[in-house]
Amino acid sequence: MRALRPVLSDPLRERMQALQQRLETLSPTSRALLWSAGAGVVFSVLNATVRSLSQQLHPMQAQFLRYLFSIVVMLPLVWRAGLAAYRPNSIGGQFLRGGVHALGLVLWFTALPRIPLADMTAIGFTGPLFIMIGAWLFLSEPMRWERWLATGIGFVGMLVMLAPKLAGAGGQAGLWHLVMLVSAPVFAASFLLTKALTRTETTEVIVFWQALTVALFSLPLALPVWQWPDLWQWAGFAVCGLLGAVGHYCLTRSYRHADISATQSVKFLDLVWAALLGLLLFGDVPSSSTLAGGVIISLATLWLVRRESAALRRAETVA
Repeated sequence: MRALRPVLSDPLRERMQALQQRLETLSPTSRALLWSAGAGVVFSVLNATVRSLSQQLHPMQAQFLRYLFSIVVMLPLVWRAGLAAYRPNSIGGQFLRGGVHALGLVLWFTALPRIPLADMTAIGFTGPLFIMIGAWLFLSEPMRWERWLATGIGFVGMLVMLAPKLAGAGGQAGLWHLVMLVSAPVFAASFLLTKALTRTETTEVIVFWQALTVALFSLPLALPVWQWPDLWQWAGFAVCGLLGAVGHYCLTRSYRHADISATQSVKFLDLVWAALLGLLLFGDVPSSSTLAGGVIISLATLWLVRRESAALRRAETVA
C-alpha cells in the first residue's frame, strides 16, 4: 500500500499543479469573478440550509447559531496560527462592519422563512447597484461603461423575474418581500466596508472577526426567544458554520484580485443555484419569469467576463 500511495497521489498532484498554473495565467478580474462565483454557489447552499433551520427555530436564534458555528469552525485555525495572527489592525473597523452586517441579517433572517429562495436571491440582486455607486463615491473605483451596462442588464433580468410576484403578492407576503429588499443596501454597505478592510487586514482576520462581531451583536436578540435545538439542528448549524466561513473567504479573496464593482454581475448567477435548490428541497417550481430573468442575467455575466479579459489583454499589450 505504501508503494502504491505515490503512484496514486502523483497524478492528482500534477493535475492540481496544472490547474493552479492555469489559474495564474488568468487576468486578475477573471480570478476575482471565479472566486465570486464560487462564493455564490457556497452561499446558495448555505441559504437553503439556513432557510430550513429558520423555519424550525426563531430566525434570531438561527442567525446567532449560524455565526457562532462559524467561530467554532475557525478556532482550530486560530489555535494553529496563534492569537497574534488574528489580531486586527482596526478593531473599530471590524466592529463597525460587524454591526452593519448584523443589521442587514436581522432584516434578512426575518424575511427568509417567508419567501421562496429564488425570490430572496433575486431581491438581493439590487445589492450590486448600491455597491457600485458606493464604490464609486467612497472608494474612488473607476466605473467603466461595461460594468454599468452588465449590472444594469442584470437588474433588468431581476425585474423580469420578480415584478410579477410583487405585483401579485399583496398583503403580508408583499411586506416580507419589502423587508428583504431593505436589507440589500445594508449588505452593500457591509461589503464596501469589507473591501476597505482588505487594504489593511488579511482575509482570515476579516472572516474571523465578522463571525465574532456578528455573533456578539446577535446574542441579545437570540436569548429572549431561545429554545434548545435537537441533534440534527445542531448538525445543521455546524454545516452552516463551515459553509459561511468558506463562502466569506471566497468573497474576500475576490475583492483582493479586482475592484469590487467588477465582481458584481457574476452574483446574478446565484439565481440559477437558488432556483435549483428551491425546487429540490422545498418544491418551489421556478416560473417562466424566473427562467427568463436567469437567462438575461447569465448572458450579462458572460459578456462582462469577455469584455474585462479583452480590456486587460489590450492594456498589457500597450504596456
